[in-house]
Order: sequence, then structure tokens, then C-alpha cells
Amino acid sequence: MSDAITTVVFDIGNVLIEWNPEYLYRELIPDADAREEFLATVCTMEWNLQQDLGRPWAEAVEVLSRQHPDKAELVAAYDERWHDMVPGEIPGTPDLLAQLKAQGTPLYAITNFSEDKFAQTQERFPFLKTSFRDIVVSGIEKEIKPGLRIYEILLERNGLRAENCLFIDDNQHNVEAARKAGMAAHHFKGAEGLRADLKHFGLLNG
Repeated sequence: MSDAITTVVFDIGNVLIEWNPEYLYRELIPDADAREEFLATVCTMEWNLQQDLGRPWAEAVEVLSRQHPDKAELVAAYDERWHDMVPGEIPGTPDLLAQLKAQGTPLYAITNFSEDKFAQTQERFPFLKTSFRDIVVSGIEKEIKPGLRIYEILLERNGLRAENCLFIDDNQHNVEAARKAGMAAHHFKGAEGLRADLKHFGLLNG
């Protein structure tokens, strides 16, 4: 099986770049309990996921601000200061990406990301524009991991065979979905573990 893997498909958030609302809201809501409650009941992951599915940020903020008028400024900050949630690259992973690219490995990405935030993020991190042959962005396709369709879009659009692909993601549900789609998959927990698995599949020289 390992010698059939020729292509690497990356997730982006928390694999190549870090994303965590805590970075912003530690500043805006210093009290840990109040911050936890806000992120669990107001700006929830489920709410954010709708932007990853294509809902415009202005609409998302308006809807939530009407529901929580006393939290309107905090809600708006999720959009206006989104980049404060993204402090930088995940240590080591962009280096592995660059090494794979230098070797000529076909590289692709599937990411749950709103369309406009992803465009901004590519400007911030230029390697996200230059490393991949194609990137399937959930906010553009209106399909999201771990739904199987977003994996199928990548395969169909690029004429790829699932059995030739290694998919990398920090979310176990997304990893399991990739396996259901027929790909090999790596549950990302850090660059060194990924390096070992890339070598296991014969994808990394040296």
C-alpha cells in the first residue's frame, strides 16, 4: 500500500497555521469562565462553521448581534480581529511542505475556511498561494469536512485516485472521512509525527 502513495493532501488550519479564538478573547474577556461561556454559547464553533460553509461574515455578525445585543462588540471582533486568532505557522510543518514541494511531490489542500478569510490568509502566508496544485475551500464549494463530498471534489477536479493520496488533518473526524473516501490518512499532532509518517510512506527523502 505504502508504495502507492504519491500525493499529499493537507488541511491548513492547525496543521500549517495556528487558529484559536482563545488568542483574541483572552484579551477581550480576561476572566476564564466568562470567556469559556462566551465561546460555548455565543460565538460557537457551530456558528463559525456556517461561515466555513459560505455564509457572509456581515450576515453572521448581524444575526448573532441581534440575538446577543449586549455582546455585539465581542461578536463583531470575531470578524474584525479574526487575524488575532492566527498567531503564525505551526512549527515545522511548512518546512515539511517545502521539502515535499522541492522533491516534486504533488501537493493539494482541503480546508474548512470562509472564502474571504482564506484569501486574506493567503496574503499573510504566501506559501499558501504557491505550494499547492489545487486547494478545495469549503466556503467556495459550500461543502465541508467531514462530509465526503468535499473530498470527492478534490479527486474529481484533479483526476486523482484516492488510493494514491495521503490526507493530513488535526481533526480525527476529518481523518476518518478521508479514509472512508479511500485515502490513507494521518491524524496530525505535530511536525515530528508527520515527518515519521511521511517517511513511512516513502514520501520524504532524508
